[in-house]
Amino acid sequence: MVDTQGSTRWITRKVIIVRPDLTFVLGGAASGKSSFAEQLVVMSGKKRVYLATSQVFDEEMRLKIKQHIAQRGEGWSTIEVPFDLISKIRDMDSNQIGLVDCATMWLTNHLLAGSDLEMEQTALLDALRNCPAELVVVSNEVGHGIVPENTLARQFREMQGRLNIALAAQADLVVQVTAGLPVVLKGQLP
Repeated sequence: MVDTQGSTRWITRKVIIVRPDLTFVLGGAASGKSSFAEQLVVMSGKKRVYLATSQVFDEEMRLKIKQHIAQRGEGWSTIEVPFDLISKIRDMDSNQIGLVDCATMWLTNHLLAGSDLEMEQTALLDALRNCPAELVVVSNEVGHGIVPENTLARQFREMQGRLNIALAAQADLVVQVTAGLPVVLKGQLP
């Protein structure tokens, strides 16, 4: 309320919450990045699509996936996309919000399958850029560790670093999660 020369008038302001089209959440292993990303998706109020990139090769991974599903709870559509992530991103619509968990597993799958990683990365970035849905992409930060001892691990670290740099450059919002604490590196939380 503002008083101007004895008269009272009300000033109202519209609060507009801007949601980023592409959010990139990264952190170390078991840092809380997936839980944080899930919270962002739930807060959107849109139809939630979980784009799962991992593959189950052993009982440990099967249990981890089961725990993740229980933690997420109801209200999610889960699509398993260890390789075919790009076409599923292209199929999404503006009434949805997608959570890609995670870019690290997607890259690992393609590396071990002998895919052309630069071609896959270019196609992924193009799909993310042109997707009508909001997207949250989770990835592991690999730049804080030691130099791996073998060629495959060094190749993976290099490609993961390049993918993370490209995702961060394209994202509207970039959040680093460490010990469950989010730190905004780029953009603004909705």
